[in-house]
Amino acid sequence: MIQRIQTIYLIGALLVCSLLPFFLELWVSIDGYQVYASDLMDRDSFSLKFIPILFIISAVLSLITIFKFKNRQTQFVLGRLNILTNFFILGLLVYHLQSLSGEVFTSEKGIGSALPLVVIVLLVMANRAIKKDEDLVKSVDRLR
Repeated sequence: MIQRIQTIYLIGALLVCSLLPFFLELWVSIDGYQVYASDLMDRDSFSLKFIPILFIISAVLSLITIFKFKNRQTQFVLGRLNILTNFFILGLLVYHLQSLSGEVFTSEKGIGSALPLVVIVLLVMANRAIKKDEDLVKSVDRLR
């Protein structure tokens, strides 16, 4: 049942994770340089290199979750795993945004740093819809 509402939520999460971090700035450095997720691959810190990789992993998890529509329990578990991945992305972003040099003088965070929150909301709504479908199927099975 790929035409369900959770598919719309999962496609939204897929688009937000796969496209927007590479087109919306995560933060602006003190010298005015805009930092995108693709720019983080050139950094020395492993945790900074890990942020775009986690965005891609989250997008792949959303894509896999879409096509696991025949197994709602697996779909639900993959959604929760994706939520945890996005919380980890959010934690890494908050850590690096708080440790930026010049943070006392300027605080220019980009809209891209809030993208994991949008994805988390979309995934929670998708998991609710998956749970609702599962409960509906279980209630019909009880009537047989």
